[in-house]
Amino acid sequence: MEILNKHYPREYLALKISYCRKYLKALPVVSLREHNIGGKLTKIVFVDDHRYHPDTALGKKGLELMRRREQLERELELYEAIWKYKYNDELPPEIEARSVKRTLWLDVGKPVLLNKAYFDSLEADANTEYEKPKDYEFDGTLYRSAAEREIAIFYTDMGIPFKYEPKVFIKGLADPIFPDFVMLIKELDNCKFQEHYGMKSSSSYLRSMSVKYSNYATAGLEPELDMIYTHDTDEMPFDIRELTHKLNTAIYSTVIRSKGQK
Repeated sequence: MEILNKHYPREYLALKISYCRKYLKALPVVSLREHNIGGKLTKIVFVDDHRYHPDTALGKKGLELMRRREQLERELELYEAIWKYKYNDELPPEIEARSVKRTLWLDVGKPVLLNKAYFDSLEADANTEYEKPKDYEFDGTLYRSAAEREIAIFYTDMGIPFKYEPKVFIKGLADPIFPDFVMLIKELDNCKFQEHYGMKSSSSYLRSMSVKYSNYATAGLEPELDMIYTHDTDEMPFDIRELTHKLNTAIYSTVIRSKGQK
């Protein structure tokens, strides 16, 4: 029951189901069977109608495909069970797993696609300008606040790859900046950025927020689409439900606005 109560945002859950179904349909049917060859039981990899020995290159590739299919089948079973438990209706027809094209401007005339290749190129945990406290550790990484640690746990629970404070170059700045999080939404082959702000009563902090907001916008990142902003103060502590709502909105908006892309 605990896993069924995990709070996957509605449209994002539908996207996960669409992704699993799409790639399961594209993958070949693979099985590993034992055959009696010359009186000896021998394992053979079947890929559709083809047979390979497990030690050959094609056999090893077939086994990788089999493991990939098994993983997708397990994920699909889980996501469909959560969907039925929570919503019990048809998936939104507009939700389709596909590669989208969102760009970040590195310099004049140099946009880069915000895809897996870009995500993989980022150096994680690269901000050494300010020392981090030792109080907020998760999965081997130190975070600067309890809220940021909670965000990292949330993305991990959702199965969303992320990099904390990666080094990012953008248009208009000679030096790199370090967004709090860059996430990869694999179902869309698309990166999202997040900045989490605290201490909103500080005038210098407010100025820093304003400058960052302007820099991201100049580089082509749209708020609530490419950029997610969350906040907390002593009077209004951060609640992870705010992030689930904003993440879902960003993902759903990306799906809708990318419909005409080729």
